[in-house]
Amino acid sequence: MLKLKDLKIGDRATVTGFFGGSPSYRRKLLSMGLTLGAEFSVSRLAPLGDPVEIRVRGYALSLRKHEAEAINVARITPPFVS
Repeated sequence: MLKLKDLKIGDRATVTGFFGGSPSYRRKLLSMGLTLGAEFSVSRLAPLGDPVEIRVRGYALSLRKHEAEAINVARITPPFVS
């Protein structure tokens, strides 16, 4: 299972679920736009990987490493262009 923390700059993905955390923490992520199926791209990573900045629903969102570890994702591969 792929986690948001495992992605690299420029990767695109969709949210597939959440791992661990309290119900209030999940509500916080949902209120920030990280709903199931939401597409996002990784725009920045700090040198030590904390925080990670993503673009979701038209805005930039920074997440700590432990927050990014709680989000399951599926990488979107770019379409083949010849």
